[in-house]
Order: sequence, then structure tokens, then C-alpha cells
Amino acid sequence: MKQIFFINQTNYTVMKKLLLIAAFSLIGLGSYACTNFIVGKKASKDGSVFCTYNADDYGMFIGLCHFPAGKHAKGEMRKVFDWDSHKYLGEIPEAPVTYNVIGNINEYQVCIGETTYGGREEMTDSTGLLDYGSLIYIALQRSKTAREAINVMTTLVNTYGYYSGGETFTICDPNEAWIMEMMGKGAGSKGAVWVAVRIPDNAICAHANQSRITKFMQYPKGDVMYSKDVISFARSKGWYTGKDKDFSWRDVYGEPTFGGRRFCDARVYSFFNRFADNFDRYLPWILGKDANAEDMPLWIIPNKKVSFEDVAAAMRDHYEGTPLALDSTNVGAGVWQMPYRPTPLYFTVDGKKYFNERPVSTQQTAFSYVAQLRLWLPRQIGGVLWFGNDDGNMVPYTPIYCGNTVQPECYNTPGADAVTFSDKNAFWVCNWVSNMVYPRYSLLFPTLKEVRDSLENSYLAQQAQVEKRAAELYSSDASKAIKYLNDYSNEQAQSMLKNWKELATFLIVKYNDMAVKPTAGRSFKRNKEGLGAKTKRPGYPDSFARKLVKETGDWYAVPEEKK
Repeated sequence: MKQIFFINQTNYTVMKKLLLIAAFSLIGLGSYACTNFIVGKKASKDGSVFCTYNADDYGMFIGLCHFPAGKHAKGEMRKVFDWDSHKYLGEIPEAPVTYNVIGNINEYQVCIGETTYGGREEMTDSTGLLDYGSLIYIALQRSKTAREAINVMTTLVNTYGYYSGGETFTICDPNEAWIMEMMGKGAGSKGAVWVAVRIPDNAICAHANQSRITKFMQYPKGDVMYSKDVISFARSKGWYTGKDKDFSWRDVYGEPTFGGRRFCDARVYSFFNRFADNFDRYLPWILGKDANAEDMPLWIIPNKKVSFEDVAAAMRDHYEGTPLALDSTNVGAGVWQMPYRPTPLYFTVDGKKYFNERPVSTQQTAFSYVAQLRLWLPRQIGGVLWFGNDDGNMVPYTPIYCGNTVQPECYNTPGADAVTFSDKNAFWVCNWVSNMVYPRYSLLFPTLKEVRDSLENSYLAQQAQVEKRAAELYSSDASKAIKYLNDYSNEQAQSMLKNWKELATFLIVKYNDMAVKPTAGRSFKRNKEGLGAKTKRPGYPDSFARKLVKETGDWYAVPEEKK
């Protein structure tokens, strides 16, 4: 993903100015911007299909989009704008019927995410009419299943052309999970090459800005789809001369570089490593320096059933427990063991180029979600977009049901944008808190985590009862059930915002000036005279103190007093 701005079709005119103000081009980082995880229904603990998305980009201001269901007259047209630059690309005929879309999920529990890998630059079609972002939201409005979404997306690009570079899409419904990769065929081609592979129900998969589909002709017919010229197009360009059965999409159209392995496939490794034994065999691949290293598979069978909590934790990963861990292992962590690094990823010292690790959880995340899709429930109850409007590690995921037609104000705040702070807006309040925590991570994060987990656990604890009530309403009047879930979702989101404002003020008071004021729960202790209790000064963590002494030697050593 580069940059996406969410708008309602009905409020385009109002938002146009804000979108143009907020527009920000991704420079030098676009290849390493987003992460998707996929869990098949037989791989999950409760039978859900899970799919996730971190939407990452510096300068991006974003909320929760909504496209209402509608009926459209013959001849009605839909304007198409590039979701990165908001450049007007043209218009296409509207579908006779479109479905309700909230965020990246629709009322039929179809969910679509993406990551950008770029691929061969000469395949980009600057005359194409449909960019990857428009494809996602148009397909969500027109599809009842994942397979139908694939058909919609590929038919559209074959008709009107594909504007974007190489893209990997996660396309899921409550029954199936698919990964699809797509590229244009060059300027003026009005078409695209693509391949889509069904992830086995008992498997997990991931992609993170690096093409992942290699050889695909060996898959059963019902588990793979591709454009008729997917191989012949490469032959016509002289890019491939081997047998059809040996054709690898990735190696021809999106060959991995050092960055594609170390910054992108490494995030896939971090996900797989949580659910696999002896997965360090793939470390040489993700370290990116051994050209002959063993490549990772497209999917694996997990060594345990995967829960929502497992997936949420994976979205908050900084390579903990691996050789790539971003913790107190080097001076880049700062004084308080920050598992984040400044960007850009590359930096130069004395003419030599170096890099930072790029984990799943990163400060430039604008929104993050875990989609839960359940086949056994009525469709508007079964689909939940667990949504957070910042780095997933720094916020609780609040439930947004797929039938919702009204966004909570905190995810769709009038007047707030990329350069206008609002304390009514979740993006800005959550970033307010996270940006206090980042530089003093080990000191402040435990407090944030306590609040985050308490809220998230409360949503999970209520889920069964809330959905039971929704099912009772649904049996007599589906609209009442939808409204009930919509009201519930909005109440939780607004409650989260209230809690996060309180957290912000608590943090600034408790940890002011790098000291710590004693507390009992959320109350500050006072002495018998009524003043605040004496502050504690934690000083350096031991690991950092040792690094400082190693670097400075005896410069700061206190002379021993003579007896």
C-alpha cells in the first residue's frame, strides 16, 4: 500500500479539498509499506477465516470508509480516482446493484487487503483506468464471494486497464481465502496479467510487499486461476523460455532483491515462525545475503490452531524471540529499549550504506485490522473488522460489524485531516499517545499495554452475548440486528477514544520529566500534607547503562574516595 484516503461517495465534494491537502507521495519506502496475514477456516481455533492488514505510510491520514448499498440506473457512471495521489483517472459504468462496504469488508463478509511489491517498472500502464485501491473498493461493492471479487477485479482491468504497479491482494470470505498477484502489461495495454491461488483451509499464509506466488501450474484446477496470457506475455517479452509447468510468477515478474527478503519476506517469516517448529531453517533466506538460501513456502500448516489473540499478537510483532529482534540489543533502541527505528530504512555513514530492520509493527501504520469471517452465522453478524486507527501494537482493536452503515465519529471526524489535530479523532488521539510512548518504550509501554489489553479483552468477553442478542433480533427483523450491532460498535469505538484521552493525560502526569510519580491504580498518591508523593527516578535501564560505560570507559567514572 502507498497512500489511501477513505471517503464516502456521498461526501466526495466536501472531502475533495481535504484529500488534496492530505495527499502525500510515498518516496523510497513504497516497496516496504504493508503487511497481510491469512488464516484458513480449518487452521483457526473457532472455524473463522482470519485476514489482516496493516496500512503503512508516512504522512497518511486515514479513517474508516463507508460505501452504502445502492441501486444504480442504466448509464450511471462512477468516477475513478487514484487512491495514492487522488489523480482523476476516468469513469466506468456503475453496477446495477452495489453492496454495503464498511472499511475493507462488505455486508457479505468479503474482505480485501493488499501489499505493493512493484515488480517490473515497464509493466506499469499509465493509461490504465483502475488503480489497486479503486479495484479493492469497487470489488467489495460488487461481490458476494471471494471468487466473485477476483472475477470482478480481473474483468475490470481487462476492460479498462490497470494503473498501478505489482500488487498482492488478500481476498477472503467466510469459506475461502485467496492470494492474488497482478501487474499491468505496459503503457496503453488496457489489460493485466494475474494469478490467484486458494490457500488451503488448514493453512496460514502471509505477504508483505514482496511477490509470493512462485510455481502455480501444479495446483488443482479449482484452487488456482490466472490470466490466459500469464505465461505467453512473459515469453513475448523474452523474460521466460522454460516449460509452462516451471513458470514462477515471482521470479519472472517480481524477483526478490535484498530488501524484498530482509524487509518484506522477513515479516512473513515472523508470522510463520509463531506457528512452526524449526523454522530457523529459513533464516538464511530472510537475512537476504545468501543467493542460494532455501526459500519459504507460500503457506504452512500451523502447529496449533490459531486464535484471534494469536493473530492480533502477530500484527504487533517486532521480531521478538528471533535474531532480528528490535529490542535492547543495540544502541538503536535508545535508552528505553524502543523496538522501533527511525526511517528511511537505509542510512549512510562515511559513504557506506546501512539499514534498519522493518518489523510488522511500525510507527507509520495509519490503520490496522484483523477481519474475522464466520460461515455459521448470519452474514451481517458473522463478519467483524477488528479495527485500530494507528500502529496495532499501540491500540486496541475495536469491533466493527460488516453490516454497519454509520461510522463512529472517532473514525470519521469532520474537520480532522493530516495537518489538523482533533481530540475527537482516533487517529490523532492514538498517535498522541503512541508518540509519547515510542521514545520511552520500556518505561511507558506497560501502562499502555494494560489499558489496551483490558479494553480488547472486554470486547472479546462481550462478543458472544452481543451476537446472541443480535441473532435473536435477526430472526424477526434483520435491520434491527444490524442497527443493534452498529450502535454497539460505535459505542465501543467512542469509549475507546475516551479511555485513550484519559491514558494520554495519565501518562504525561505519571512520567513527566523522565521521573515516575507513584500511583495506586489510576490515582496519584499524596503525602500527609496533600502534596504529590515523592517521585521515583528510575535512571538508565541496566542494559543501557552497561552500553554507556562500554562506550565511554572511565570518562564518567566516579573516583574512589581515599580511606
